[in-house]
Amino acid sequence: MIDPRAVVDPGAELGDVSIGPFSIIGPNVVLEDGVQIGPHVVITGHTTIGPGTRVYQFSSLGEAPQHLGYRGEPTRVRIGARNIIREYCTINRGSGTGLGETAIGNDNFLMAYVHIAHDCVVHDNTIFSNCASLAGHVEVGDHAILGGFTLVHQFCRIGAHSMTGMGTAINRDVPPYVLVAGHSTQPHGINVKGLRRRNFSEEAISDLRSAYRLLYRTGLRLEEALVELENSLPERPEIANFVSFIRGSRRGIMR
Repeated sequence: MIDPRAVVDPGAELGDVSIGPFSIIGPNVVLEDGVQIGPHVVITGHTTIGPGTRVYQFSSLGEAPQHLGYRGEPTRVRIGARNIIREYCTINRGSGTGLGETAIGNDNFLMAYVHIAHDCVVHDNTIFSNCASLAGHVEVGDHAILGGFTLVHQFCRIGAHSMTGMGTAINRDVPPYVLVAGHSTQPHGINVKGLRRRNFSEEAISDLRSAYRLLYRTGLRLEEALVELENSLPERPEIANFVSFIRGSRRGIMR
């Protein structure tokens, strides 16, 4: 299943995988069972790719970070299981001054030309539409959807189950469940369709809508809104996640 025109370093660790023609696999790469590498793919550095992941042609995974302070430290890329990584995606390894690792979870769909920079953490079941790009140290929660050409500033966090519109530029944190879009970027309610697809109850969605209105529509200061959220809405995991994410924000939230 390894095309004779591929270049595979003897130091690479390969499970039961397929590798297309003219792909290059470096010495510290680990490809687990069921990984499919298309033609003209370059995988280098200390990069591990989990079972069932498919990488399409012309992608570059594990290359050195685009970071002027990088001095060749043995940083890593760790990619989980069953991911789809389409054409021309770039995933850089961690930096020596950050986490030291760029981590991608399971069951993610990265469309063509997606860029994930050094020290990013992408959790599970996300969708990155074409040309979505993360700067360094960004964290993306489970089931988040990034619209085409979304740009995320370094150190921002994208909350679970949130969604961004096409061409969105993000320079602050996006709370869980929230839809953001526009120029300049503004919040536009709760990602109701996405939550229904994932079988959130109507009661949970209703409470999240109430939380959104308290945060974005009442004119309350942020701390006042958070206190009101904690005191007036039912004790529900979704509300607790919403509040704890906002309280943990260091860059501030899109508001």
